[in-house]
Amino acid sequence: MHSWLLGGLPNDNFSIDNAIIMANGRRWPLFIDPQGQANKWIKALEKNNRLQVIKLSEGGEFMRVLENAMQFGSPVLLEGIGSELDPALEPLLLKQLFKSGGATCIRLGDTTVEYSAEFRFYITTKLRTPHYAPELCTKVSLLNFMTTPEGLEDQLLGIVVAAERPDLEEEKNKLIVSGAANKRKLKETENEILRVLSSSSGNILEDEQAVAILQSSKLLADEISSKQKVADDTEGKIDQAREEYKPVAHHASLVYFCVTDLATIEPMYQYSLRWFVELFTRAIADSARSPDLATRLQLLNAHFTFFLYQNVCRSLFEKDKLLFAFTLALKLKLDTGEVDHGELRFLLTGGIAVGDLSLPNPAPDWMSDRCWAELCMASDLGPKWQGLATHVAEHIDNWRRLYDSSHPQLELLPGEWHDRLDSFQRLLLLRALRQDKLALGITGYISQTLGSRFVEPQPFALEPSFADSNCGTPLIFVLSPGSDPMASLLKFAEDRNIRVESVSLGQGQGPVAKKLIAEGSTAGFWVVLQNCHLAKSFMTTLELICESQLGEGRCHSSFRLWLTSYPSPSFPISVLENGIKMTNEPPKGLRAGLLRTYASDPFCSAEYLEGCVRDAPFRRLLMGLAFFHSVVQERRKFGPIGWNIPYEFNWNDLRISCCQLRMFLDEYPDIPYDTLRYTAGECNYGGKVTDSHDRHTLMTLLTTYYSADLVSKAHYSLASTLANGYTAPEYTDYKGYLGYINSLPLSTPPAVFGLHDNADITKDLQEAQLLLDSL
Repeated sequence: MHSWLLGGLPNDNFSIDNAIIMANGRRWPLFIDPQGQANKWIKALEKNNRLQVIKLSEGGEFMRVLENAMQFGSPVLLEGIGSELDPALEPLLLKQLFKSGGATCIRLGDTTVEYSAEFRFYITTKLRTPHYAPELCTKVSLLNFMTTPEGLEDQLLGIVVAAERPDLEEEKNKLIVSGAANKRKLKETENEILRVLSSSSGNILEDEQAVAILQSSKLLADEISSKQKVADDTEGKIDQAREEYKPVAHHASLVYFCVTDLATIEPMYQYSLRWFVELFTRAIADSARSPDLATRLQLLNAHFTFFLYQNVCRSLFEKDKLLFAFTLALKLKLDTGEVDHGELRFLLTGGIAVGDLSLPNPAPDWMSDRCWAELCMASDLGPKWQGLATHVAEHIDNWRRLYDSSHPQLELLPGEWHDRLDSFQRLLLLRALRQDKLALGITGYISQTLGSRFVEPQPFALEPSFADSNCGTPLIFVLSPGSDPMASLLKFAEDRNIRVESVSLGQGQGPVAKKLIAEGSTAGFWVVLQNCHLAKSFMTTLELICESQLGEGRCHSSFRLWLTSYPSPSFPISVLENGIKMTNEPPKGLRAGLLRTYASDPFCSAEYLEGCVRDAPFRRLLMGLAFFHSVVQERRKFGPIGWNIPYEFNWNDLRISCCQLRMFLDEYPDIPYDTLRYTAGECNYGGKVTDSHDRHTLMTLLTTYYSADLVSKAHYSLASTLANGYTAPEYTDYKGYLGYINSLPLSTPPAVFGLHDNADITKDLQEAQLLLDSL
């Protein structure tokens, strides 16, 4: 068992039980191994025994390797299988052995192969929840090798102690090795004593050689026992010192499972344990130091949590970023006991009514029966909730004011209930009374629990992702409707003077892609494979290329492989786990949209912003155009109220309009407002609009931003109403515009988009329900 642990077996009872089943079972093991721990352990376990690693995707080659291994007694690891196994492996799984000419043989397909008793066969799959046929499950030992919290915590504890106190970890490892060696020697000594006793004939006391062996064995056993006792005492002291760092390992283990759970809502959200450990190691090195251990651990936990959030968020769609932050907050609070499991179930489901309600609905004219039923069920959640329904019935006017408020998540609860309930418990009331504002309430809860930076928009940038990559790391754009990262990627490559070759995958494009990758990995240019979701048959080849051809030392250091794909279950899990994923979806909210716009080319270019002949009007109109772009995108989220047809306005529409704005202001003696409105509204954006009412709406909105009043009037409102904080900024520089955008509210009222204040009720209800369903 010690040798197993030294080889990388997680140190928890679940994993050790799996290893015992593997070692003593009569059937070959099939490991469910999404984190790759079984793969790593088996390779370490068999590294001195000529282990052969094969894949079903290798075609007939894997059968030849398997036949040779069975003849010569080499262990074989079949890794990365899907939900089915090759039928040719059936005789091996069933161990259909027979004697032929005195030798043990097995028949694989049309070939009869000699079978060595030393042969061992291991199978692993990366699938998290595979669905295997019952007939397959009866032929193998199906072992769940997913990471357990205890095993991961022990692994992370070793990492943090090795970084913070390398002396302790080094001494601990030495003791483990010496302890295993001592126990092995002690076992050998005991076996030697038993051998001497069993082989001796007559009076053993007259056998001088036997007596000498027994005496030396006793001396050796006593020496080993005393050494082991000292080692055990030392190891206990080291473990006591290591325990001081356990809160960090426990915290990191909790947030890891928040990350892995994301794969249940989107197949592209795949993250490897190796990637997580690398982030954890970087966070230990980069976090702030303190001589006080408790402060140091607190700083490390805070830094790692946000560092992980940043890295995960760049690969999440906008709808899932709030979900991930809320999951982090809940996981940490559930662990400390500050959130009750029963209350969390109520938040997710609204409770389950059993029998008649204790009180009749006191205000059926405005309070729905569902709302009243949830308030009655909330009264039974615990001591803090007792009397809630009675208080609502007796003070119905006070609760009506909360119900009618435009910002109920910010209002004080009537009576003693605001002080009686904590911030999470108030979310339950918000769900019951005003579920449409639950997402905003959750945003406030995250800000209070984890900090405001966990709810502020994360700007999209290629630089951090590129900096984290190397020549063997694929960079993957996960696409959404209307997103096109190619313009940003080409500009990014142009700034670095890097050649880019792209191919759109589809029928017959596989050989072209393979050739480009081979050339690029040698010459050092970038290769972009677009629309991978359309080339399902090429995905197996792509996985093999990434594993066999790419990697440091195997290709040019400047080479990068960029992939774009819509979410697809056929996309290789190993490529997703080992690659760097990014989403280029329009960000959620007006403020986030404007930040993305001003962080992108050409807005972030000083030459573009400062080089216009009419400098001041250009800057005002450019801000108006950016505002218009965010407004037309945000209106889509309101459904038919925003646009009759959900159009995919994208970055190219804005970029072309920007170029035309600069050109017309440079070349015309007067500002041609009608021309600007026509080119932007009728051609660039309007080219996608097919509904006449939507076209009229689009042109009406554009007149707010492309107008003479915007250029000439101070404090001109960029919203269609005099909403506070939405006046156009005065003449300023690039940093000034960023400051103005950051001063805008995080949540934008519908009036800014030209809609009624109640327009967001349906949108917010759908958003809240999606969030609860995903949780």
